[in-house]
Amino acid sequence: MITIVAFKQSKTEEGKVFNKLKIQGGVELVQSKESGKFYMTARTCYIPTTFDEGTCHKLIGTEMSGSVEKVNTEPYDYTVPETGEVISLTHRWEYSPIEPPSQVVQKKRDDLVVTEEAGW
Repeated sequence: MITIVAFKQSKTEEGKVFNKLKIQGGVELVQSKESGKFYMTARTCYIPTTFDEGTCHKLIGTEMSGSVEKVNTEPYDYTVPETGEVISLTHRWEYSPIEPPSQVVQKKRDDLVVTEEAGW
């Protein structure tokens, strides 16, 4: 499932203004490569739309099927807005209409069976 969480206006190279919806996938637990500690995050990306500003506002909070997936790209430089640091990336995030499979984990302890659903 994805959720529309925001929108922003952009301009084409020709100067034409259009809106992009910011979509967000489900919550994920990720382990830091540096500290080894876990943190929660959600994949996000923008998707262009033909909707006007009012329609975009109304769509915030809408849930739809699909997911946000990592797509490999040629290396490119990205400037981190908060720090100004320039880093090299080899991927981008984009919408996929395919839902990731739900993972069900079962833990058995004596006579108690706990079922946990691990989402994206």
